[in-house]
Amino acid sequence: MNSVYSRFMFMLTAMLAAPTGVLAANPFVAAKPIWPAGRSLEKNLQVGFRAVIEPENAGPVTLRITASTLYRASVNGRYIGYGPARGPHGFYRVDEWDLSKALKPGKNVVAVEVAGYNVNSYYTIDEPSFLQAEVLKGDSVLAATGASQSGAARFESSNLHERVQKVQRYSFQRPFSEVYRLEPGHDRWKSDPSAKLSAAACSIEPTPRNYLPRVSPYPDFTLRARPVAVGAGAIEPDTSVKNLWKDRSLTSISAQLKGYPESELAIVPSLAMQRYRSHPDTAAQAAKGGIDLKTSRYAILDFGLNDTGFIGATVACPEPTTLVLAFDEVMRGGDVDFKRLGCVNLIHYELPAGRYSLESFEPYTFRYLKAIVLKGRCSLSNPYIREYGCSEVNRARFRASDKRLERLFDAGRQTFRQNVVDVFTDCPSRERAGWLCDSFFTARVAPDLCGNVAVESAQMQNFMLPEKFEFLPPGMLPMCYPADHNDGVFISNWALWFVAQLEEYLARSGDRATVDALKPRVLALFDWFKPYRNSDGLLEKLPGWVFIEWSDANRYVQDVNYPSNMLYAGALSAASRLYDMPDLSHQAESIRDAIRKQAFDGTFFLDNAMRGADGKLAVTRNHTEVCQYYAFYFEVATPKTYSGLWETLRDKFGPGRKKSNPFPDVGMANSFIGNMLRMELLSREGLSQQILDESRDYLLYMADRTGTLWENVSDEASCNHGFASHVVHTLYRDVLGARVVDRIGRRVKIRFAPVALDWCEGVIPTPDGPIVLKWKKQGGKLAYSCRTPSGYKVDVENASGLPLAKMQPAGASEPSLRSGYRDRDVRIDRAARAGAVDSIQ
Repeated sequence: MNSVYSRFMFMLTAMLAAPTGVLAANPFVAAKPIWPAGRSLEKNLQVGFRAVIEPENAGPVTLRITASTLYRASVNGRYIGYGPARGPHGFYRVDEWDLSKALKPGKNVVAVEVAGYNVNSYYTIDEPSFLQAEVLKGDSVLAATGASQSGAARFESSNLHERVQKVQRYSFQRPFSEVYRLEPGHDRWKSDPSAKLSAAACSIEPTPRNYLPRVSPYPDFTLRARPVAVGAGAIEPDTSVKNLWKDRSLTSISAQLKGYPESELAIVPSLAMQRYRSHPDTAAQAAKGGIDLKTSRYAILDFGLNDTGFIGATVACPEPTTLVLAFDEVMRGGDVDFKRLGCVNLIHYELPAGRYSLESFEPYTFRYLKAIVLKGRCSLSNPYIREYGCSEVNRARFRASDKRLERLFDAGRQTFRQNVVDVFTDCPSRERAGWLCDSFFTARVAPDLCGNVAVESAQMQNFMLPEKFEFLPPGMLPMCYPADHNDGVFISNWALWFVAQLEEYLARSGDRATVDALKPRVLALFDWFKPYRNSDGLLEKLPGWVFIEWSDANRYVQDVNYPSNMLYAGALSAASRLYDMPDLSHQAESIRDAIRKQAFDGTFFLDNAMRGADGKLAVTRNHTEVCQYYAFYFEVATPKTYSGLWETLRDKFGPGRKKSNPFPDVGMANSFIGNMLRMELLSREGLSQQILDESRDYLLYMADRTGTLWENVSDEASCNHGFASHVVHTLYRDVLGARVVDRIGRRVKIRFAPVALDWCEGVIPTPDGPIVLKWKKQGGKLAYSCRTPSGYKVDVENASGLPLAKMQPAGASEPSLRSGYRDRDVRIDRAARAGAVDSIQ
């Protein structure tokens, strides 16, 4: 793509985003991008910026800000915000924060801490570090970076050496872990105008920048405090450990994976902590102990929910202390294994005697926090998580006579909330990456919980705007984005999920302009696949990583992988409908026909075929459960055309296979994505009761253990995976009966199904107001009510087996969405928030 096309894309995005009133060629009045001179490419440099302002009159005061890589803003020591929202390479999303409530008479300190990472990752992109920020009161600039405007204060800066620079990465997918060497009063500069700041000379960064609006909603930073102590004990050196775990993010530092080599690291906590063994006290002893720790002691705290956010606490040290915070989503054997997820789930503090208010700079995901004192002595008070999640999920409601379904809904919402801040992430822990396929499912939930498609619109912008995707073959889309793929790795078949999602995005958004602007990207992707089509029209010997799901299916991806070709046919059909290109539809049908002829063995579809030395293609005997689901989902098969297979799948597969497996040679599906596809197929056939039963079997143990939903059926990977929030969509659609909620066409299609519930009710947000749907069984009938915003059309289909009746107006005994709703997701410990925790807000 040439620069003219790139400029056109930017202009188009500007027009699409114009209603936000934020986007401009340069939205800053006076601010310039600055950074300590000569250090904008330096890895893991933490820099503090401060401006002292003294607004004369009451009224709104705004901080307009963007940065690379990440910033944290405060006023007078009070937390303001974190960002920026992620954008594509060469574009920076601009945040605006209202500072008014944090200001006081007289002088006020506006402080911004910026981490400039300058390494490639799946979470943040590798671009030179800078801060561009200004404080505005009406049309007046009170302070600005790099500005010389009369009357405006400058932001002074300082290199924050207390964050150790040369440390290991947190994971292969994310930048650096956190190690601190603090001094008492190290953070006074953020709240006290008289506190000295060790100045660092800054220069204005000359590279031109493109700016985008945030688009995504601003995050929720609710404090979750008052965890429960669930364990305590001692640690001792363990000389028996021979083979220390070393993640590839420690051993594979190179041009393909940037960071500091192990030989240059100031400290390697992940290795040091493996050389200790924990010895737990009895439960009774643990319950009596506080959080007063001395050398070689630890305590484990349970926050009651697998949550994502910034780890904080007040720590008082009567003597020099080394404190390590280890954390994880689950406990194993009564302990916290910081390396379970393949991450460095550790924060290391070296603290001279004094009192400290600690809070991590990066967000982490955990339920259990293990505080360990390696030497010294300290007391830890007011431990908390400053949550980092989507702020728009709380208007949605779901209740049912089976309370287990409410637990599933709560877990789905909590999973969504933590995975949808600025992009649709796979997990908020190990990667925080905007993966395709994951987003196909998570994007469906966004309008259900938020009533809008803002995050999905930002995702489409992110894929639309880059002139090219560095390190990838022309035409190929990145498997996750915004991200860097310096190693050239891509998942060839995964890009096809983008096309499938794009068709659904159009239906959800009505955003024809973006869909049309992405047409060159879609057609270039199909052009990339052309050299890999064999004489049968099937994709063969795809390069890169070919991924089906986390199961045996990933063993059978060459030479001709039939699930990949099923997905290919689905993407071609979607593009044909999107762009009125019948030839793509014909190609898709030809692929489906070839698969039917080659891959079906009379009982199951087989996963792959191999090209022999004689040049002939031979179908293997490999077959997996997920392959069958791909076949039905992408219309290679239907319950009518393959009725025998469908009946087998419907009646003999599912969660019961683990107990009695009549088909041991058919590899079992996993949560991502086979079990999800199964639920979709059952939904197509209107099997709501089976969906209800199987959803409980597949997911309830996850919800009960962590309050979130997992990547796999077991806990060896992420226990908080965005795609699994799709259960919210399933419960609304297949149990409540809100089959179709068309916010663009202003239409609701209700289908009441035969389910073993006495009543069910829900509130579904829309931009025009809520849809409130209720039903209950009474007197041999199904009584219902549906309240919609003005102008919505409602169609009702009754498959419940009971006569319908309109529900009478609410009485005292009727279940109430308002009175019965338990907001487990965002509950706040009121006592803690009213007390000492307020001092850290």
